[in-house]
Amino acid sequence: MQKLIFIFLGVFVGSCVNQTYQPHQYTKVEVQDIYLDTTSIRAITLMQGNLGFAGSNNTFGIYNTQGNKTVSKQIAYDSLELEFRAVASTSTDFYMLSIESPALLYKTGDHGQMEVVYKEKGEGVFYDAMEFWNDQEGIAVGDPTDGCLSIIITRDGGKSWNKLNCGVLPDQSKEEYAFAASNTNIAVIGDHTWIATGGSKARVFYSPDKGMNWEVYNTPIVQGEPTQGIYSIAFYDEKTGFIIGGDYTKPEDNTANKAFTTDGGKTWQLIAQGKDPGYRSCVQYLPGSQAKELVAVGFTGISFSNDSGENWKQLSDEPFYTIKFTSDSTAYAAGNGRISKLTFK
Repeated sequence: MQKLIFIFLGVFVGSCVNQTYQPHQYTKVEVQDIYLDTTSIRAITLMQGNLGFAGSNNTFGIYNTQGNKTVSKQIAYDSLELEFRAVASTSTDFYMLSIESPALLYKTGDHGQMEVVYKEKGEGVFYDAMEFWNDQEGIAVGDPTDGCLSIIITRDGGKSWNKLNCGVLPDQSKEEYAFAASNTNIAVIGDHTWIATGGSKARVFYSPDKGMNWEVYNTPIVQGEPTQGIYSIAFYDEKTGFIIGGDYTKPEDNTANKAFTTDGGKTWQLIAQGKDPGYRSCVQYLPGSQAKELVAVGFTGISFSNDSGENWKQLSDEPFYTIKFTSDSTAYAAGNGRISKLTFK
């Protein structure tokens, strides 16, 4: 009997190991608006099951999923009109970063109020995206100043931020910068970090050690003009990633705007050449999809791929800038004047 049990277990385990992943066959997406006003929202973050956001008009807020209620506020700093396109969160705090000089980085304070923990003034200051590796260490990226990307890093939970010296970073091409389109031109997996750029060059900056050391890799994404390049980057694991973008002034162009890597970003191969979608501002892997399933959103709609980006299906013409998944069939997306819950079917 014991021998039979071992044989049975061996067959069972073997069948699990050899079982192939079956991608979803989504054909539509249900869109339920949960927040509507005049705020343009390009940055959202998942916060212990809830959703934090910030956008134009000095506005930030949180959507409580259990109570199905959104609370938003406007923050005042002198008489400035603040626009936030970068947000992030840890297990204890929410962070938001305004774009232009003076760039203001806010953190949840000890008394529950948002407090400025970093301020930067100067010509060319423009911040694009923010991510955290863990509860203590985080990174934000902005357009070049002093000849290199503006990268600020915290090692103390966001209480203080330090800007990297240009000597630490690879040489920057003139008129190369990051896009503040969806808060997704930074991707983080473990200690690994990737930053996508556009403009004169569409490249990927890579750090294996949470911003201590950097390399830069070329990509075949369309480049050379101020509106061209990589608008969003996503990694499923340390090796497998996807970039998307194009030219937002020519949203129908669908060549040289999508590429993938299987070696951690060192090399990139174009995919779905001449196939829709064209320009998209955000791409994300579906959780647990073994890097097979992707969703890309932009102001011309929502697209889905279940074969690692080789073929795509337009699921909706609803316009969004950015998206975050909570499961393999549910996500939150934000756009011009709205945040919505998306259910894929």
